[in-house]
Amino acid sequence: MEKYDVAVIGSGPGGYVAAIRCAQLGLKTAIIEKYATLGGTCLNVGCIPSKTLLSSSEHFHTASTHFAEHGIEINTPKINVSQMMKRKSDVVEQTCSGIEFLMKKNKIDVLQGWASFANSTHINITTEKGVIQIESAKTIIATGSKPTSLPFATIDKQRIITSTEALSLTEVPKRLLVIGGGVIGLEMGSIYARLGTEVTVVEYADGLIPTMDKSLGKELRKVLKKDLKFDINLNCGVNSVERVGEEVIVKATNKKGEEQVFTADYCLVAVGRSAFTNKLGLENTNISVDKRGRVDVNENLQTSEPNIFAIGDVVRGAMLAHKAEEEGVFVAEFMAGEKPHMNYNLIPGVVYTWPEVAAVGKTEEELKTDGVNYKVGSFPFKASGRARASSDTDGFVKVLADANTDEILGVHMIGARVADLIAEAVVAMEYRASAEDIARICHAHPTFAESFKEAALDATDKRALHI
Repeated sequence: MEKYDVAVIGSGPGGYVAAIRCAQLGLKTAIIEKYATLGGTCLNVGCIPSKTLLSSSEHFHTASTHFAEHGIEINTPKINVSQMMKRKSDVVEQTCSGIEFLMKKNKIDVLQGWASFANSTHINITTEKGVIQIESAKTIIATGSKPTSLPFATIDKQRIITSTEALSLTEVPKRLLVIGGGVIGLEMGSIYARLGTEVTVVEYADGLIPTMDKSLGKELRKVLKKDLKFDINLNCGVNSVERVGEEVIVKATNKKGEEQVFTADYCLVAVGRSAFTNKLGLENTNISVDKRGRVDVNENLQTSEPNIFAIGDVVRGAMLAHKAEEEGVFVAEFMAGEKPHMNYNLIPGVVYTWPEVAAVGKTEEELKTDGVNYKVGSFPFKASGRARASSDTDGFVKVLADANTDEILGVHMIGARVADLIAEAVVAMEYRASAEDIARICHAHPTFAESFKEAALDATDKRALHI
């Protein structure tokens, strides 16, 4: 029986990063993956393929709608769906191959099969050739999540689909109905709306991206309706989803209690994701899960079995690849006796629509609930020279700072390239910068980043220079 210092179950961003850091720290490490390729949901059917298609569809949309204003005259562009999907598959394959290389480089054993705990130190791995067992002094559970389904919506993977199927359609739908106005639904909807699909969104909450600052959802709703003709229905609860031939009929109740009926070619169920612990053999250990199926862990991400840890989507907190990576490094270093650091308040969230949405820290709603005395500074991208030069004037940057100390408490952005711009805010807040600190730092001109400085100036004492 092979013995390891650490076994990692799951090869998504959290799992493979944890394995690499364990190996770097001198621990004999194995990673166990049930699928034939490494990378988990993120690399195979999540972050990487979705951003690849978002990029391709944005190129098409720009060529179709904005080239003329730049003085670029072309024939009417056409969609080659098979080539678009081939490019996506190529990007995924290259990325997953890169993970295989990293495993070899760090001398990590890759064991392909379904892992299940025999007890707290022994793991059974069901492979095509039978069951093997390994012994591991410590184990990291990084099994990720799966799309959440609705009890009245049977996912047939043909017309009633999840994000996994939406990433591999062989045609551009004429009509797509999206249940859920969160990150996944809006990103998938954006891909197809740019290609010509009529997209309808049905959201139970009173705003889009409801977990983020409400001002972001309000602005995003306006832009999606204006630029991509989204039909957005808020305060709308879905009651039934039925496939009738090649159509899907969705019935919902709006805020007034009236029934609304929607018809589409495809229905994307995008109501979130659920922790995946299926057939993991937790019953053979003392590990417990909460009412949402997530593995219970302490502040060090330890389960009730002290030698078993859990990270990423399978534990509490935001279901984000970069959050899982940070937890993977944290656990590896904690096991090695180091003193790692995690600040969950400073994990940025991003929505890769266009304009992009990004945020870190507290929302205005949270500060109000907590009774914090705060001040607000904002700057619209329409006042940015760089934004005007590239025709990306939608959106704004908002800075929330403590009214007494001026410490930045939250930064919320919607606009071009804010997925990258938010990193400056994360660094600033990690070092507990004040709004005036940012206001006094020189930013290159013309850049989108200047808008962060201007918002900080506005928060400091309403002295933004360009509004």
